[in-house]
Order: sequence, then C-alpha cells, then structure tokens
Amino acid sequence: MSEQQTHRAPSLVLESVSVSYGEQVAISDASLQVQPGELMALVGPSGCGKSSLLATINRMSDGVSGCRVGGKIWLDDEDIRQRGDLVALRRQVGMVFQQPNPFPLSIIDNLLFPLAEHRVPRSQRRARAEQALRDVGLWEEVKGRLSQPALGLSGGQQQRLCIARTLVLEPQVLLLDEPCSALDPVSSRVVEALIRSLKRRYTILMVTHNLAQARRLADSVTVCWLEGQCGCVVESNGCEQVFENPAHPITAAYCAGEAG
Repeated sequence: MSEQQTHRAPSLVLESVSVSYGEQVAISDASLQVQPGELMALVGPSGCGKSSLLATINRMSDGVSGCRVGGKIWLDDEDIRQRGDLVALRRQVGMVFQQPNPFPLSIIDNLLFPLAEHRVPRSQRRARAEQALRDVGLWEEVKGRLSQPALGLSGGQQQRLCIARTLVLEPQVLLLDEPCSALDPVSSRVVEALIRSLKRRYTILMVTHNLAQARRLADSVTVCWLEGQCGCVVESNGCEQVFENPAHPITAAYCAGEAG
C-alpha cells in the first residue's frame, strides 16, 4: 500500500448523533472521535445501538423504512449527512458484516464485480483484485482456484474475501461489525491479525462484544449502554484509559464483567 494512501486516512467524528426507528429512539446524543489511521472499538451490551450507529456512517440507514438520523458525522471537514453521492460515499467508507457474505460468484469475480460496478478501468481490475487478495493473505491460498465458487471457501477465508472485496475499492474508512464473531477460534485469530495489519492505513471503527479482542486491537474504545430503552455513549477514550482507569462507573463495571 502506498504512502499516499496511508496519509489519506481521514478523521471520523460523530457529533450528537441520534437514530430513531418510528417512535423508538435507538441511540441518542452519541459523540465520538476516531483519529486518522486509528482503530476504535465500539463495545457494549446487545441492543444498545452499536450496529445502528455504525450504519449511519456510510448511510446504510438511509434505506431503512422509518429510520431517522440526527446530528453530524464528519469525515475530516465534510459532514457526510449532506453528501449527495452515496455510491462515492460507500466506496470511501467500506463495511464488513458479522456473517461472511460473499457473492454467489467465483472467488475472482467477487472482486472484479465491484470494480466493474464502480467503473474502474478494465485494464486495472485484475491487478487490483490480486493486490487485495495479497493484502488479506488469501492469494497463496486461492491463486490456483480463482474461478471456483467463493461459497466453497471456509468461513474464515470467506470473511477475508469480504474484507478484500471492501479493500479493492480503496476506501479510506473501514466499518467492521463484529467481523470475527461468526468464526472459529483459529479463523478469528487470522482475521484479527489481518485487522491489526490494516491499522494506520485506514481509519477503522469496529463493533465487538469481545472485550479481550478490543483490548488486543484497539487504539481507543467507545462504551455504549442502555438507559431505559435508548442507547447512549457513556465513555470514549484511549484503550488503556478505558480499561485501566475508566471515568464512568458503568465502564468500570462492564470492563470488570460485573455488568452487561
């Protein structure tokens, strides 16, 4: 990956973001700041709005009936809530989901298809696909069977292919929604090592229920919680600060395994 790409990782700032579905407020007044090239872990109990918050950043929430989003979301000095071109936004802000979801195509076509959809010149597609597979450590494993179905890969390989499918579009921000939770321990370690290798090159916001994983990977941590039926952010700080000297009693209890 070039130095030019390294320096293009933007800051990501959520300012008083709220998410509602009909009359139900899922998360209220959430603020956090991810520095360029930093990995922030978003932790907290189920149902506190972590995934809903993640979906606001590449505006996947725009397609959800009855969903309303308030506040501001900044990539550097641009409020993406005002962005008109969502295709360009989702190329800039890539997302990887909990369950591996390769397209029902061949391994190589999982990468060539998005490149074609985003009108990357045909002459560049094969090289970019190979580089993405190398970046996620899959090239040596699949180079002899690129035309075989992606669904024939193992779960861990499928998840790395999905990460490669995101990276092939050269995003600046990665949103990872529990990327290891559906994997076995061996595959999870491989994907964790991959995520660690992507730090500094991309600005990363990762939802995880695994506090040990957050501690291993994250530069900073945001703790979400439920107040009544509404999610909120109770603390956002450096990883060591959150785990060793939390400012909020909820954070202290959650990190000690006494709540959540």
